[in-house]
Amino acid sequence: MTEDEFDAFYATAFPRLTGQLYAFTGDHGEAQDVVQEAFVRAWDRRQQFLSDSAPEAWIRTVAMRLAVSRWRRARRWLEIVRRTPPPDSTPGPGPEHTALVAALRELPPAQRMAIVLHHLCDLSVEQVASETGAPVGTVKARLYRGRAELAKRLAGDEADGRVDEADGQVRRVGGTDGQVRRVGEADGPARKESRRVR
Repeated sequence: MTEDEFDAFYATAFPRLTGQLYAFTGDHGEAQDVVQEAFVRAWDRRQQFLSDSAPEAWIRTVAMRLAVSRWRRARRWLEIVRRTPPPDSTPGPGPEHTALVAALRELPPAQRMAIVLHHLCDLSVEQVASETGAPVGTVKARLYRGRAELAKRLAGDEADGRVDEADGQVRRVGGTDGQVRRVGEADGPARKESRRVR
């Protein structure tokens, strides 16, 4: 069978074979896939296809075997999935993560992108500049402003004070210097702590 004869054979036989395989599989897309795969295999042996050797029957047989093989693989996969216990449920994000994401959403998009690329994706300032198309100085300014705005927003969530679970102390963020101060008693004087909120 020449290439032209094979093309003509494909054009006339493909719709008919697809209909037959659709009746066999019950899935039109699957039927098209297996018939197409059978034709691909037949292409390599098209020289052996003679008009009296029933090439359509050969392709139909190959397509049906492919459909059965796919069905068996799908059934084995389903059995494996049924036997495999579901994974333990993953805990949701903690309150710190939720607060950070909420604060990031309130930043301007350019600042948010710079912070995410630099701090979460571990890109250098130069790499952030290359990826965003902004000058290095602009990226530095966005990082500075974004961090300052994040610190202000996150500090605002804790301005009323919260109890630190580690030592039972009440921590407050106060003043314009952004420092964390620890209060030993609820109404006692604040003592400066060296750590800064970032």
